[in-house]
Amino acid sequence: MAGFDFLIPGDPSTPTGGYIYDRRIAQGMRDIGWRVSVHVLDAGFPFPSAAALDHAESVLERIPSGGLVLIDGLAMGAMPRVVASQSRRLRLVALVHHPLAEETGLSNDCARALRLSERQALAAASRIVVTSRYTAGLVTAMGVSPRLIHIVQPGTDPAPVAKGSGTSNINLLCVATLTPRKGHATLIEALADLKGLDWELTCVGSTAIDPATVAQLRNRIKRHRLGERVHLVGEVDRVALAGLYDRADLFVLATRFEGYGMALAEALARGLPIVSTRTGAIPETVPAEAALLVPPDDVAALSAALGRVMSNRGLRERMAHGAQKARERLMDWRSACLRMEQALPVTR
Repeated sequence: MAGFDFLIPGDPSTPTGGYIYDRRIAQGMRDIGWRVSVHVLDAGFPFPSAAALDHAESVLERIPSGGLVLIDGLAMGAMPRVVASQSRRLRLVALVHHPLAEETGLSNDCARALRLSERQALAAASRIVVTSRYTAGLVTAMGVSPRLIHIVQPGTDPAPVAKGSGTSNINLLCVATLTPRKGHATLIEALADLKGLDWELTCVGSTAIDPATVAQLRNRIKRHRLGERVHLVGEVDRVALAGLYDRADLFVLATRFEGYGMALAEALARGLPIVSTRTGAIPETVPAEAALLVPPDDVAALSAALGRVMSNRGLRERMAHGAQKARERLMDWRSACLRMEQALPVTR
């Protein structure tokens, strides 16, 4: 039986896109006959302590020589010395959701240091798996040969087309962890200019990862007197989330960057029209006929797009039709795992 060791920093059950991808790939590879051993690394990555690096090195040292190792990029890019020392005896594969330096809120010096660290670390990989063509381009720009890069897009679970709210009050749904990169502040500001329209926004996503951002958002909602129209519901289970998707009329994500955009693909799977940002891999994930995309951090443009879609039922219906066509082209998780199988340097 072919197999690999999978190194993941932090809690693998964390409900964010990168961790969901890691979990689904690990389980899906087992389902098609692979042995997958998951090793949990310190949660401090991509800013590991000395102890975290020592632990990661000890994990790699326990893997027999010649072993195949898949390392989540959140850790891989932050430990170039460790992976360089192990690359002589292990077949290391980097899984890059998006380059570390693309995270929002980094200082120029920090971004520069992460870019250098990740470039050095990727030099130790025999192959690099990325989740989109866009990310492949970013990795190539870091000096990696395109021959080493393999694209394995996330899968998307099949889902029924959303029924919608069935009322004149437009149900907006946003599914994203409440962190600065997801752009909730921009979304709230954009909606504050649309109080004359009938709408309600439900934001699904962890409120525990970045409490400071959550507090700022709550203050912003209060200041704009949107408390009865904007709901930060935190994490919900799959059944509850499916219900929220089913009752949604429009999906919105004001993100500053996405290496793929799994939540957007989930919205397409339900045939929902989308208003989001023209950044990262989103234009290749979301077809133009299903969405209005605006520049990130542009409150006026986002407000205009939301107002246009919410005021025009015919436009929403045309966008929903585009989303329903796109859902037929979405890859499921089994297909994603079969592509991962082709990307890994092993003969079964």
